[in-house]
Amino acid sequence: MSRILDYSGDLRQLADLAGQPDRIDEVLDRALASLARLVPHDLAAVLGLEGGRLRVRVAHGPLASERIRRHSIDLAAYPSIRRALESRRAVVLEDHDHDHATGEGDPYDAVLDLPHGHSCMVVPLHAADRSLGIMTFDRTICGVYAEETVALAEVYAQIIALALLYAEQAQLLERYRQNLVEERRLGAAAAGTDPAGAYLDQSPSPAMQNLVRQARLVAQTDSVALIQGETGTGKEVLARAMHGWSPRREAPFVTLNCAALPPDLVESELFGHVRGAFTGAARDRRGRFLTANGGTILLDEIGDMPAAAQAKLLRVLQEGTFQPVGADHTVKVDVRVMAATHVELTRAVAEGRFREDLYYRLAVFPLALPALRDRPEDIVPLAGHLLEQLAARTGRGPWRLSQAAQQTLQQRPWPGHVRELVNTLERAAILRPH
Repeated sequence: MSRILDYSGDLRQLADLAGQPDRIDEVLDRALASLARLVPHDLAAVLGLEGGRLRVRVAHGPLASERIRRHSIDLAAYPSIRRALESRRAVVLEDHDHDHATGEGDPYDAVLDLPHGHSCMVVPLHAADRSLGIMTFDRTICGVYAEETVALAEVYAQIIALALLYAEQAQLLERYRQNLVEERRLGAAAAGTDPAGAYLDQSPSPAMQNLVRQARLVAQTDSVALIQGETGTGKEVLARAMHGWSPRREAPFVTLNCAALPPDLVESELFGHVRGAFTGAARDRRGRFLTANGGTILLDEIGDMPAAAQAKLLRVLQEGTFQPVGADHTVKVDVRVMAATHVELTRAVAEGRFREDLYYRLAVFPLALPALRDRPEDIVPLAGHLLEQLAARTGRGPWRLSQAAQQTLQQRPWPGHVRELVNTLERAAILRPH
């Protein structure tokens, strides 16, 4: 009875640690240390699943070494491990599982010389319908792990899997938080007069003049606008200008960079979530669509949107409704949708990376932003305009472009487009403050 109480105490401590994602390494260490008393082994390891490979995260026991801790295995080469992951049950490997004639062998053959028929067990780590990795136990003596030992290992595996999932979600949320802070900082800077955006109506380029006429026309409607162009051409600048030209100008303008968020968080950020929808969802959260209600939402880099989010977005475009993640109710919104991408969506559709029905919903009024190299008459006047805005913003300058500088600017290929031009001028202003 006292041994059972000892084990339950270990489990309680592990459960408490599992709720602290910043201590995931301690959770893994404590789990394997506790299991040393329950599952006899010379090597115990936790391996995380990354794509099609399993990589050792932590290893304990007399056979643990730096080679072991750097070890990884190709999941495709080990049917017995795939069987454990698919069944979500521990697999005790016996003699026939280690038979090299089958081509499988032992997962540690490349780094350890274990005897044929040695005790070996694989325990899957599974949580929230996801396979997160495995635990392995190996002994240098021959034998088979007893059923009660396997059962205890599976209990520990459940706690370890939940801890891994919680730590992963916490990392994703922190990464998203950092992205959001940066996005808000950039958004605040762009909320005033955008140096490139204020130039749209002044462009001498026939291509830009034609684009602005079309953009002003569609801005007066609620039609979906798809802005296409190479990275750095100013797709968000045009979208903000269109919002300012629209009847919704006094309502929110909300942006979401679909490429800047981890795939697991795109749906939650777009449509919100309810408390408990996933690990780390401690309270209800409004999504970007609800925040933009009555106004405009720009889905930037929509070509990188995950497939699951594409299906939900299609419903919003068709019906104006969506369900927050984890909710059983429907939310109706009035939002004007704009999308921007540097991806050639027709090719993405042909390759199966983008929904065809969503593409046709988005491409109601496509707007193609010309590359800076295709409107050379814009380069010098746009540069002058940017320098004026830079002087007003920094309190330095004013700066003027010499004939040599103008010629140099016109001769550059500008692969980074307007963004590269802005950066070039800012660097020049720093080097020559007066």
